[in-house]
Amino acid sequence: MKRKVLFLLLAVTSACFLFGCGNGKKAGENGEVKVYNWGDYIDEEVIHMFEQETGIKVVYDMFETNEEMYPVIEAGGTKYDAVCPSDYMIEKMIQNNLLQKINFDNVPNIKNIDKQQLKDSKAFDPDNAYSVPYTYGTLGILYNKTLVNDKVDSWNILWDKKYKDNVLMYNSVRDLFVPALILNGESLNTTDEKTLQKAKQLLIEQKPLVQAYVMDQIKDKMINGEAALAMAYSGEYLAIQEDNPDIEFVVPKEGSNCFIDSWVIPANAENKENAEAWINFLCRPDIAKMNFEYITYSTPNKAAYDEIDDDYKKLEAVFPTKETLSRCEVFKYIGEDADSIYSELWKEIKAN
Repeated sequence: MKRKVLFLLLAVTSACFLFGCGNGKKAGENGEVKVYNWGDYIDEEVIHMFEQETGIKVVYDMFETNEEMYPVIEAGGTKYDAVCPSDYMIEKMIQNNLLQKINFDNVPNIKNIDKQQLKDSKAFDPDNAYSVPYTYGTLGILYNKTLVNDKVDSWNILWDKKYKDNVLMYNSVRDLFVPALILNGESLNTTDEKTLQKAKQLLIEQKPLVQAYVMDQIKDKMINGEAALAMAYSGEYLAIQEDNPDIEFVVPKEGSNCFIDSWVIPANAENKENAEAWINFLCRPDIAKMNFEYITYSTPNKAAYDEIDDDYKKLEAVFPTKETLSRCEVFKYIGEDADSIYSELWKEIKAN
């Protein structure tokens, strides 16, 4: 839903990690763990540290959307051991028997995860049996305050004709439909075809204003001032603002999507205990803090949060308030038939 482009450095450093560079245990002496994660969604030094401390070699691949990841896991050609999907996709994977339960005796650091995040995870993993929260956040609007003179507090601004060719929208079906459904007063999890047709029409009306439907490219375009407004997930904000201080982020007053990305273990994983060692390592407070400072998505790790600089905690874009989250809705898995409807409507939008 949603992540930054992984720098070439990761590919270079990962190659070094695979061959056990540095001090400590040689990577691979205790087997391997095949990891499938979003692009640029981990501090690469964490991979190095895990390999040194455990002697487990990390084989690391990346995906750009949940919809790209799912068929790879379903096909089972590559047997990944640890994967990081989003809430609704985890629910789908559980229903389709693509995941196996985690042995939490091997993940004692689960104690560091905030109880509220575990409670919220029950929306897609009712018994907290298959997943461990990694990040959470909200969907909102990034805007360049030197290019936008209006108050930005509503999804409606993405339909304002004065910003023609200056709007970026996500090239992701469920994400794209969020503002249209919300502006129509509908649930993000609706499966009613008439309701979705109405949302589709609103997106078709918006299309002449849209510069591009993109994913990871949003970062560079907003940094370089190539667009005034963009749909974006909250974790992108700090990294983008660091390079362009004119960028701000807001969760629209009408509401939005809030998400939880979590680690899971596929049913066909060949290195389950190594996957549990990986998840446990990522739940360690110092490691969770490292990852937060690198990817800047909200951490559900309470012990890590307590050590984070107060300046970060004050940023609504980074750690949304309860009031903001109360206006947001978590994606649910809506079933194969509804998935097909969304996909067909997205094709119609692109064809117009």
